[in-house]
Amino acid sequence: QVQLVESGGGLVQAGGSLRLSCAASQSIASGSAMGWFRQAPGKQRELVARITRGGYTSYADSVKGRFTISRDGARNTVYLQMNSLKPEDTAVYYCGADPNNSGLFRYWGQGTQVTVSS
Repeated sequence: QVQLVESGGGLVQAGGSLRLSCAASQSIASGSAMGWFRQAPGKQRELVARITRGGYTSYADSVKGRFTISRDGARNTVYLQMNSLKPEDTAVYYCGADPNNSGLFRYWGQGTQVTVSS
């Protein structure tokens, strides 16, 4: 059964760092583009970072230069390293999988809360 499980969220001070992890099943991770999304209450969900099966990465302008997405194929895990965190980064962060590398994310984790205090 396919599944995505996020971890690593928490409460940090502005300027601090966190690393989020997304553990996926082998069937998902082996052939999917993967992405990190975030959503704050009352706000639009946004794509934060994306990594293709071949390792190409892209980022939202709001996090470019501060966040890094990576994947470890051997562990079927995707990471989001978040540095220089700002209060505006506060949100629930979700991992998603795009098995057809088409832009349609079919599988989702339950989310992990990131809170950045000023």
